[in-house]
Amino acid sequence: LAEESPDSAYHSHGSSLEEEAAERMDDEEQERLLSYWQSVGRGHQVDVPRDMAEPIQQLTRNNNPQERQTIPFTLIQRKEKLGDLLYEKRHYGKAKWACIKMQEKQYEQSICLGFMKLMRYICEQNSSGLYLGITVPIVTIVHTNEAQSAMTQAVTVAYYLPEVLQDEPPHPFDSDIIIEEWPATIVYSRSFRGITNEDSIMREINLLAAILESPELCLRDTFIIAGYTNPAAADRHNEIWFLQRP
Repeated sequence: LAEESPDSAYHSHGSSLEEEAAERMDDEEQERLLSYWQSVGRGHQVDVPRDMAEPIQQLTRNNNPQERQTIPFTLIQRKEKLGDLLYEKRHYGKAKWACIKMQEKQYEQSICLGFMKLMRYICEQNSSGLYLGITVPIVTIVHTNEAQSAMTQAVTVAYYLPEVLQDEPPHPFDSDIIIEEWPATIVYSRSFRGITNEDSIMREINLLAAILESPELCLRDTFIIAGYTNPAAADRHNEIWFLQRP
């Protein structure tokens, strides 16, 4: 065997040191992100387990605004008053979504736990073994009583599958996640900011119901909360969606 030159030995040893340093930094980043999400989770009475470290890191690294795919829709109408946008009327086409039903004591717990399950699916825990990519918004279907005075506990958190995966969505490893095809829908959408909980959602439902000219055209007990920022963010960008009756 040819002897290894001191120079090549230095390079091979140097590169292994660099790899070790990179791995150490990688581990430190994972720990920092996990710790941050765990502290946010505690604020919502949610336990963020250690096995979320890798999905959280992967999602954080890929969460550039340029990388996100927005759910496509056709704008039908913008309703404004004195220059302020009151709501938009949109058409969303038929599409496949990865959905998970949750029923925790509080809405915030349901969306945090549901979002974590979907994060695992997006971050390689699927039949393709690939990172699937972020689409926005992540949506939550909520239900109220007929009088629109209170929310029920059961919610569905849903992730729109990217365009390239619509025909053949990867299968989730988590049996709680179901791939559903939603029909084309007309949506009345109004933007709001901040946290989403039972109180803020009921307030936004009542506000949009008062603004719409014909609220009777929409479902009275089913609404969608569309989230454009992750549940860990303090000042979130959200929308309330009313669904036109089929």
